[in-house]
Amino acid sequence: MTKDFDAVAASRRGVEMRRLRAEFKKQLRAGEHRLITVFDDAEDPRTDPVVRGLRVEWFLRSIPGFGATKTRAVLDRVGVSPTATLGGLRVRQRAALRGEVLALYRRYFPHQRGRLIVLAGPSGVGKGTVVSWITSRFPHFVVSVSATTRPRRPGEREGEHYYFVSPAEFQALIARGDLLEWAVVHGEHRYGTPRGPVEALLDEGRNVILEIDVQGAKQVKRAVKGALTIFIAPPSFEALEDRLSARGTESEPERKRRLVTAERELRRQKEFDYVVVNDSVERAGQSIVDLALASRDPQATKE
Repeated sequence: MTKDFDAVAASRRGVEMRRLRAEFKKQLRAGEHRLITVFDDAEDPRTDPVVRGLRVEWFLRSIPGFGATKTRAVLDRVGVSPTATLGGLRVRQRAALRGEVLALYRRYFPHQRGRLIVLAGPSGVGKGTVVSWITSRFPHFVVSVSATTRPRRPGEREGEHYYFVSPAEFQALIARGDLLEWAVVHGEHRYGTPRGPVEALLDEGRNVILEIDVQGAKQVKRAVKGALTIFIAPPSFEALEDRLSARGTESEPERKRRLVTAERELRRQKEFDYVVVNDSVERAGQSIVDLALASRDPQATKE
């Protein structure tokens, strides 16, 4: 037997749904939800109907300063109807619109993105130890994964330790501008930082640490507006000599070469936004975290 349609109840549900969507748009405008996350979540059938049923036009109009004219221009470019809903987009429409939404998110909500932190310093200063201290205590701080042309070593995993690519693939990354920085190490293999994975982590609100050399830091500073560059310095040059000797991982000629390079790098520390002296791993790590959290985008209106 067919159940009778309850027009009054249906009307009440419609009114309540409109109220919930209006409240959600208000929250979105206030930056209480991450724009790109809302867009991506709407594809999942399990997502709240309030989000899936939100009209694309309303979704875009929720961006502060993004009015009807700009909204219509975006929809015309990607071929999406203003009445289409976030959960009802076709595959091609979703792919095209996502690029637009991502660009708008990065432009209008920079304060919701993570911070790119570039750490450099001479060999033996303890960069890796400081970075490990940070990432083990602060989940929103992560280390970027580099691409390299060197062969994979036993136990190394793709995408975790490195992205292992061929020389031809590495050259293609350079040609497309897909590397934030790159260098030839020891005159043999090339290493670089892929832009895509870093940007994706920043979009998630993660603070991404790049542990690279001084020249690479300069490249990233040119490539990424707002990148925070921090030079990790030893308490003294003598302390650096002691650390290199104590770890015993280099031959004497190699140790001397690294010290010569260190002298050159130490002279360039003024090129960085900040200098942190690693006289204590805990103090140095906490200083870097504090600098990253305190030096947000000056245009940001929210933390």
